[in-house]
Amino acid sequence: MKGDIRGFKAGSCHCGIKKDKDDLLVIYSEVPAVASAAFTSNKVKAAPVILSQKHIKEGIISAIVVNSGNANACTGEIGLLHANLMAETTANALNIKKQEVFVASTGVIGVVLPINKVISGIKKICSNLNYCNYSNWQNCASAITTTDTFPKIVSDSFMIGKRKCNIIGIAKGSGMISPNLATMLSFIMSDILINKKYLDIAFKEVISESFNSITVDGDMSTNDTVCILANGLAENKIIYKKDRNYSKFLSSLRYIMTNLAKMIVKDGEGANKFIEIEILKARSKLEAKVAGLSIAKSNLFKTAMYGGDPNWGRIMSALGNSGIYFKENKVDIYFDKLLIVKDGCGVNFNEKEAHKILSKKNIKITINLNIGKEESKVWTCDLTEGYIKINAHYRT
Repeated sequence: MKGDIRGFKAGSCHCGIKKDKDDLLVIYSEVPAVASAAFTSNKVKAAPVILSQKHIKEGIISAIVVNSGNANACTGEIGLLHANLMAETTANALNIKKQEVFVASTGVIGVVLPINKVISGIKKICSNLNYCNYSNWQNCASAITTTDTFPKIVSDSFMIGKRKCNIIGIAKGSGMISPNLATMLSFIMSDILINKKYLDIAFKEVISESFNSITVDGDMSTNDTVCILANGLAENKIIYKKDRNYSKFLSSLRYIMTNLAKMIVKDGEGANKFIEIEILKARSKLEAKVAGLSIAKSNLFKTAMYGGDPNWGRIMSALGNSGIYFKENKVDIYFDKLLIVKDGCGVNFNEKEAHKILSKKNIKITINLNIGKEESKVWTCDLTEGYIKINAHYRT
């Protein structure tokens, strides 16, 4: 095997959208790959999202082309034309069908894409694609970043019989992060041989637990996209049912996507702290997740975390605003392992110890509803002055 993932080549370049960083990426599978994808639920969708939603319907993708620095969103008919030109140029350069090209963009909304620069860049990259090792994939991850402070990449491998199966994921995201999805792009590549139906099932399950369980600022982008390709070149026994081999793949995919999601939160714009919120003993997983996200999206909660202020009333208030069923007099709250609230009322806890816990870089908040058996985890970050500074001058 010439790279981490059999049959995948990739390359990036600086085509001139951003000032001095690579801003264009092409990923190519030498054989058509079965594919699944998820997109923003924002009613305002970028041109590449609209196009890729059409292309993914066939379930077969051979190449991904991504630009950063320009979202190609809210650009009307010219935006759709440019997204199509990106797909067409990539297809012609790689001798594949246009419908097998997945297109994505990220960056400033409402600005027309400098399409001539993008087309030239695509041709340049496609003429010199290389098999990727981990270092090369890091370069690819860097090419899709905007306000990110570091490239996000996770890899894993596992055995099915005597065949080693490999999987790698890259992502970008730092601000405009809200569930379903977030302002983010993520591309996951694997050489596993899997039936399309079971790729879809695994992907749908894991995305709910990962990218749809994070929030930085509660704002949802026009361009959010996650796509997974599986080209089958591991030549393992095909996965076509929920058996032991499917479980191995599911576990690996969960590892990849959950860690990428956590990286996005840790890189939240201006963030100092990573916060895990765990909801226990809810009536359903959905209600547990809704409750967790209601707290995670509360600016009052997030600013309290920034200041290390053990103001647990903000948690109770956000929980009450979630709309789920619970009984106030049954709620227990912990900061790490320190009990803060018992049966809905504050206990006589050590304020200095609580402040010390909330001053750490990694914080865990546990809320036990004590009315059911289901649980869920969500992840967020604190809200700081840094977030305001970054977004006040995003275009300037």
